[in-house]
Amino acid sequence: TFTVEEAVETIGFGRFHIMLFLIMGSTGVAEAMEIMLITVVSPLIRCEWQLQDWQVALVTTMVFFGYMVFSIVLGLLADRYGRWKILLLSFLWAAYFSLLTSFAPSYTWFVFLRAMVGGGVSGHAQGREENKQIIAMCSCSNPLLSLGKVFWLAGSLLIIGLASVVNPTIGWRWLIRIASIPGILLILVFKFIPESARYNVSTGNTGAALATLQRIARINGAAVPEGELREPAQERRGRFKDLIHPKYLRTTLQIWIIW
Repeated sequence: TFTVEEAVETIGFGRFHIMLFLIMGSTGVAEAMEIMLITVVSPLIRCEWQLQDWQVALVTTMVFFGYMVFSIVLGLLADRYGRWKILLLSFLWAAYFSLLTSFAPSYTWFVFLRAMVGGGVSGHAQGREENKQIIAMCSCSNPLLSLGKVFWLAGSLLIIGLASVVNPTIGWRWLIRIASIPGILLILVFKFIPESARYNVSTGNTGAALATLQRIARINGAAVPEGELREPAQERRGRFKDLIHPKYLRTTLQIWIIW
């Protein structure tokens, strides 16, 4: 028998991982553009709707409030229905509400719609972190994971560059519409991204997990190990209260403070 981790190690790093890295890295571009968008739009909506300082600040607050709330919800749904479905849903969701934001008739609608965009963007992490772990199983890929941070930087620089051209000419509403394009384009390549083999195994769907591993091996020009795919049963899954268990409390608080 062999496990998913052993299969990934045997298949090795190859074309599949490079394509997966580029696709999942591009989600960082789309995410950065949506998050950083408020920075370059706030001065304009302040003037258009005669907003006070706290009202401008509330826009950013609500984006991250939506991110916080829906990341929990989508995380639970991803555990139940799979990473791929939730990742696709989150991109459709974020793109839809981002486009709606560009038609916001008032400040109240703008705040609500950006909060919904934050909720959609939070789902990107459900699939991205899973695929990072798949890439990280190959020992040669550590520099590649570090390079992934460049995508967020690229998205931030791109939205600032676009704002310097679009805002003075055709306005902030068109900037929002243009910023939603990367997320829409990524939806078109989602067929390439397979469901997590580890998720399929955890739900007892070893056939689908094996099919995914065979597909990765075929793209990489390798082969899966001989034998039967099998994973040890999970006796106990983590719970939220584990975070405040005396054994982990210090680490939990340190991570929360850092974030």
